[in-house]
Amino acid sequence: MNQKKQSGTQTRLTYKSAGVNIDAAAQLVEHIRPIAAKTRRPEVMSGLGGFGALCQIPGHYKNPVLVTGADGVGTKLKLAIACHQHQNIGIDLVAMCVNDLLVTGAEPLQFLDYYATGKLDIEVATQVIAGIGAGCEQAGCALVGGETAEMPGMYKKGDYDLAGFCLGVVEKAEIISGVEVRAGSQLLALRSSGLHSNGYALVRKILQHRKIDPLTARLGRRPLANVLLEPTRIYVKQILQLRKNIELQALAHITGGGLLENLPRILPEKTCARIDRSSWRVPQLFGWLQEQGDLDETEMRRTFNCGIGMVLVVPEAQAQTALDLLQANGEKALHIGQVARRDPGAPQVVFN
Repeated sequence: MNQKKQSGTQTRLTYKSAGVNIDAAAQLVEHIRPIAAKTRRPEVMSGLGGFGALCQIPGHYKNPVLVTGADGVGTKLKLAIACHQHQNIGIDLVAMCVNDLLVTGAEPLQFLDYYATGKLDIEVATQVIAGIGAGCEQAGCALVGGETAEMPGMYKKGDYDLAGFCLGVVEKAEIISGVEVRAGSQLLALRSSGLHSNGYALVRKILQHRKIDPLTARLGRRPLANVLLEPTRIYVKQILQLRKNIELQALAHITGGGLLENLPRILPEKTCARIDRSSWRVPQLFGWLQEQGDLDETEMRRTFNCGIGMVLVVPEAQAQTALDLLQANGEKALHIGQVARRDPGAPQVVFN
């Protein structure tokens, strides 16, 4: 039986026709090279493009302990994409990782990122990674590589996702573990720059419910989008400098859960944190969110940082010296309370 000949030419399939542009990924790597070069540390032994990043332990450590961490920026990313503001979200990514490492006393050494999208937009990706580079410079760690994944069908048009991974080191004898915290220890605080990278599911719900466009609305003199997307502060250099002269008994990075959920993580079971609520002025943004969302005080305190980004626990005798040293280095630190004995069944965080 004769078969008819198929007419016309058949299109040959390629990886690019399936939605993955290897050439674009290679072009992005060339954009990243000068960004990474500005963050380089002398311990880094490899450049971009390898299968792994090599790094020596700095020579002054006698008994080094490696510390690792991974994090993202939550749904703050959704707001950044919606507002077409990609330049600072990379700072948030670095901050969420290095600030967590910092609570152990670790010095961040290396940072890697994971950037995933449906279709690679080199301009957007370069803005994001430039922010990562800026965050690494603030933290004093090297951007040594990562992964750029183009995955057609996994993301909506224009969407992308981020994850960060950090390696740090601390002298074993100088690990900040919290075991020295006791009743009478003093609580100092470093201010946040805003929401940092937590609570954005609720923020976005409030905006949606109130039909507020962050690109047209204003808070004070600033566009609301700029206020909401203010990058997370990085506290590495301030803390590492301070601990040269002050005994840091514990540190708490105030992320999701706020003071209510994060302070108990560093307190002995039979103690509580007594917080003087009048010791700092809650920034305008938090009051605005509370009003727009009709949120009670407990919901605010367990969702947002309310103006406090990092809490330091120090011996009573060193509290004022620590405040003075931070002030001398340009950091307006706060004395927000103290550690006290806790009665059985009583809460571990008490606001006075």
